[in-house]
Amino acid sequence: MSVRRLAKEQPSSFEFSKETMEKAQWWIKKYPESRRQSAVIPILWLVQKQEGWVSEPSLRAIGDLLGMAYIRVLEVATFYTMFQLTPVGTAALIQVCGTTQCMLRGSNELMRVCREKIGPKDELSADGRFTWQEVECIGACSNAPVAQINDLYYEDLTPENMAQIIDDFAAGKTPKAGSYVGRHTSEPVGGARVLTDPALYDGSAAKKIKKLPNSEPVAEKAPV
Repeated sequence: MSVRRLAKEQPSSFEFSKETMEKAQWWIKKYPESRRQSAVIPILWLVQKQEGWVSEPSLRAIGDLLGMAYIRVLEVATFYTMFQLTPVGTAALIQVCGTTQCMLRGSNELMRVCREKIGPKDELSADGRFTWQEVECIGACSNAPVAQINDLYYEDLTPENMAQIIDDFAAGKTPKAGSYVGRHTSEPVGGARVLTDPALYDGSAAKKIKKLPNSEPVAEKAPV
């Protein structure tokens, strides 16, 4: 397993935006003052949403905010792979699932397209707009192969539509997320094969209840 490292080049400083600080304080107030360090994960995420990645100055700023040693914040940031320790593409961070189900359905070909159009994995593209990574299972196995791009899932992909998605991001567009074969959630291709009558789940076939059980207030007993 590769060791995740901080970027060699770091910004000279970091400042929380007003919006990020307001949300950070909201998270901090969810915990007792003596446990404010419990907010470290959501605040790391807020900083990543602000900057695109978590830099060394931002990790130190989070430590100061929460009263944590820098090394403790670094331990959290390096443990969870969702935190990016180096700059990522400003247009798209493409995370292609390479686990068994997606591999069997062609994820290697998706990664080939990413390599050809963007460059080596885990590295910022030459124009600074794209990064692609191979990741472990992202939990959409029935719609394999799948890629998470920025915050959304792109499912049932082929090399052709992966290439088009990258081109669209490069052109400043926002390609539609979801299944690329028209699948609804995790239904089979072509639509559901069971529970096809909406009356089975929309409540229309349910018998009306005149009175809900235990809906009346409990009468207080008279004192003995």
